[in-house]
Amino acid sequence: MSTDKPITVEVVCATADRQRLHRLTLPAGSTVIQAVLQSGILQTMPEVDFDPSRLGIFSRRVAPNDTLQDGDRVEIYRPLTLDPKDARRRRAG
Repeated sequence: MSTDKPITVEVVCATADRQRLHRLTLPAGSTVIQAVLQSGILQTMPEVDFDPSRLGIFSRRVAPNDTLQDGDRVEIYRPLTLDPKDARRRRAG
């Protein structure tokens, strides 16, 4: 019998038009991908092109199988719409 306390995490996702935040309680030892899937956020935002390699915790990239800590905020990143180098060239030019 495990004595590990459950953890509470947030899963967030944003598009250009809207943002969603889901708070959930998970068993200790849960992974980033488990939080994303159990949050249901992908079902509420079907327009998001989900890629498990674009995940983070507090702006730091993480792997889908990384273990979560209590209080973590899992972020689902969207693809860049404009290359940062192109954006700088446009501003400079």
